[in-house]
Amino acid sequence: MAKTPQDVLRQIKDEGIELIDLKFTDLHGKWQHLTVCTDLLEEDSFTEGLAFDGSSIRGWKSINASDMAMVPDASTAWIDPFYRHKTLSMICSIQEPRSGEAYDRCPRALAQRALNHLSSTGLADTAFFGPEPEFFLFDDVRYNSSEGGAFYSVDTIEASWNTGRLEEGGNLAYKIQLKEGYFPVAPNDTAQDIRSEMLLLMGQLGIPTEKHHHEVAGAGQHELGMKFAELIQAADNVMTYKYVVRNVAKKYGKTATFMPKPVFNDNGSGMHVHQSLWKGGQPLFFGEGTYANLSQTARWYIGGILKHAPAFLAFTNPTTNSYKRLVPGFEAPVNLVYSEGNRSAAVRIPLTGPSPKAKRLEFRSGDALANPYLAFSAMVMAGLDGIKNQIDPGDGEDRDLFELPAEELAKIATVPPSLNGALEALNADRGFLTTGGVFSDDFIDNWIDLKYEEVQQLRQRPHPHEFAMYYDA
Repeated sequence: MAKTPQDVLRQIKDEGIELIDLKFTDLHGKWQHLTVCTDLLEEDSFTEGLAFDGSSIRGWKSINASDMAMVPDASTAWIDPFYRHKTLSMICSIQEPRSGEAYDRCPRALAQRALNHLSSTGLADTAFFGPEPEFFLFDDVRYNSSEGGAFYSVDTIEASWNTGRLEEGGNLAYKIQLKEGYFPVAPNDTAQDIRSEMLLLMGQLGIPTEKHHHEVAGAGQHELGMKFAELIQAADNVMTYKYVVRNVAKKYGKTATFMPKPVFNDNGSGMHVHQSLWKGGQPLFFGEGTYANLSQTARWYIGGILKHAPAFLAFTNPTTNSYKRLVPGFEAPVNLVYSEGNRSAAVRIPLTGPSPKAKRLEFRSGDALANPYLAFSAMVMAGLDGIKNQIDPGDGEDRDLFELPAEELAKIATVPPSLNGALEALNADRGFLTTGGVFSDDFIDNWIDLKYEEVQQLRQRPHPHEFAMYYDA
């Protein structure tokens, strides 16, 4: 049962809570936090918030208008398992302390605007999201980027390139070859106990969990499975997922990354996102006797997703590294079509059997460096635009898109090949996001400016592999 502010205040007193940790998500999808003494948290704090300086948060306030307030959500409260002192953690949204209005650039507040807009349309009242973030575990990560040189090095005991390495006690082999990580048992899979601890801990923190396993990439790629939830709770769960993964990894002397493509020539990490709309407790995506048992509403929603994907990839795939994963041949869907059960399509309709409640679609192109509040909101806005304008997605594509001849592939729309391409698409196609004031033009312009700066950072730097290709050309 969801906690109320009164429940939280009672828990603080009854359980001897020593400190309160307030966590919020910045624009880039990273948790920031402030720890306060328990006597600073009062019932009014859950509506008026607690003040902080927002000028040092990237892409937020200038120093002359930096006062902001964190408003904790009582339903997100849990005891932080990684702190020595007994600390109650809560996820916050950000508001303007003078007006009491939600801050326009707060991702969690934006997600609430998306839900308010969803309800106002009368088309649906609930959006369910089921994200599947993937990640890598490494034993050693080193990198540097300076004027006189650049390099990176990642390593894991599981990697195939370590078959010849001298290891303490002897090299026992049992390495995992490229693209063969799905899914061998121990001793090849060295992270069973680590993943189990991550999954069970997530469950203790209130996230409904399902499974865990090694992923396709041989160099230490993994996934934990959690159940679907309503949009904001699903985004909260992604943030908690990342927090647990990183901290449990550190406990075992390992490091976790959600970078989409940290390893050359092996599969990258995505974040497939299952989604469906409901109204009055009834699912809207099921239509018996049609292709994949999709309702007309679901088809139009898919039409909006496929039409606007080049633009909203600026949120679902928001880094330059994201597009090193989105290339053919690595199970990363780059073709903007939909299919029943076909994992080579950008939108897959999972085989769910006869239950109308299980009918959903899965958008497969995104990755876990996305800010989940922004990514989920952008996708639901694209889907709603598809329903509103009755956008026809065409026929489902059941051929293996990775094996189609070039002349056939040329007829199929694809995702942008770079972050810059996605930003250009977002700039040109933003109307579906600004409908109902969900995303403002200021928010989108600020996002484009922040992300274009990342594009420029890469454009200006020689790449180490360019020396292999061009130094003595």
